[in-house]
Amino acid sequence: MTYRIEGLAPQPFAPLFAMSDEALAERNARRAVADGPGYPCRITLEDAETGEELILVNHVSQDAPTPFRASHAIYVRKADVPASFVDAVPPIFGTRTLGLRAFDAEGMLRGALLALPGEADAGIRALLERPDVASIHAHNAALGCFLARIGRN
Repeated sequence: MTYRIEGLAPQPFAPLFAMSDEALAERNARRAVADGPGYPCRITLEDAETGEELILVNHVSQDAPTPFRASHAIYVRKADVPASFVDAVPPIFGTRTLGLRAFDAEGMLRGALLALPGEADAGIRALLERPDVASIHAHNAALGCFLARIGRN
């Protein structure tokens, strides 16, 4: 089963970098600086470099009008082009235990599994074998935050 993983579009986040800390706070967002690993950018699907500026903001990752509507805090960094991976997993999947949540076309949860580091590709392919699965959302299993959406290619 072939799949595609894409980072979030950078355009909605670009104006946040020019805002003052006070203006960000009014939007319930914060400026952050990576002080080591653990700052995964949802646009580039890579960890930010130490010292790199990011914005921490709430993001609605599952906007379907179902009980499974979801949002959580995510990090984004300045980027012009979102990452795109076909039949391969992004760098931020490689070192994390993932929760893979499978949704149907209406946004209802149809299955889920945990994938240890190195198991994401196999987990994605197994969930996409189900005909009722339209997309998968990858989350950091420990923190619960959204990492990326996986769709059929």
